[in-house]
Amino acid sequence: MTLPSASSAARNGVALPLIAVVGATGTGKSELGIRLAERLDGEIINADAMQFYRGMDIGTAKLSLAERGGIPHHLLDTLDVTEEASVSDFQRQARELMAEIRGRGRVPILVGGSGLYVRAAVDVLEFPGTDPEVRAALEAEAAERGLAPLRERLRAVDPVSAERLGDERRVIRALEVHRLTGRPFSSFMPQREYVQPTVQIGLEADREVLKERLALRVHRMADAGLGEEVRRLDAAGLRDGKTASRAISYAQFLAAQDGLITEAGAVEDTIVATRKFARRQLTWFRADPRIRWLDWMAPDLVERATLSLGV
Repeated sequence: MTLPSASSAARNGVALPLIAVVGATGTGKSELGIRLAERLDGEIINADAMQFYRGMDIGTAKLSLAERGGIPHHLLDTLDVTEEASVSDFQRQARELMAEIRGRGRVPILVGGSGLYVRAAVDVLEFPGTDPEVRAALEAEAAERGLAPLRERLRAVDPVSAERLGDERRVIRALEVHRLTGRPFSSFMPQREYVQPTVQIGLEADREVLKERLALRVHRMADAGLGEEVRRLDAAGLRDGKTASRAISYAQFLAAQDGLITEAGAVEDTIVATRKFARRQLTWFRADPRIRWLDWMAPDLVERATLSLGV
């Protein structure tokens, strides 16, 4: 089968849509993204929040330069581990890159499993501002009184968010937004409305097979030197990073480094956390009826993905 390139599609008056390759961790999104980029003259925009961080390579399954096959990859290694990832910053950067890639006559291909980041890039989504003083006051209150009073306050002004948000960071963010805007945080949630023509391709995996694949991948990460990577990043300030220090595998191996668990225990805890994360990702993406699901192990996966673009 002959597959279209961006240039041939343009000559035929067909504009290829933005392509988003999504799904659970370990399903082969990166590999499919590269194959599509090769066939369609594309460039890849990373939408895995943990792969923004420099030095977090083994534990995030970040592709090496050789594995990228010469395909341009964007928004990898953009943050130090001490910095906090921002969805609004990502949205701006991703959309600027999409326009630049289009300007080169190529196809932007968004690849990643961080659901909110994907939505921020492809959907109509407004981000409210922030105020460090308001945030600090709420954090101090949480430290002094615990999360329960803040959750009750949130329930009074935004019951939707109070029901949906569980961790302290997000509860504080919801209260911050309400104080700054007077609007409930839930009113800023994305609508299922694309900002430009988009095709989302989801990789569907057999859950039992995926569970075993994820376990094997974690063991391979440990064998490849994940413990040493964590020690190196710890010296560079990993514990000071609110986002990076909580990343799956890094949090577990920091605990091993502190002697709280063994390294073997860190491996097992990472496997459990990774499997839970994969289930959450599937729940998130399954809720979007626009995603076109394909069998991750199909021998003609690239052809099926290309056909789904309608060109």
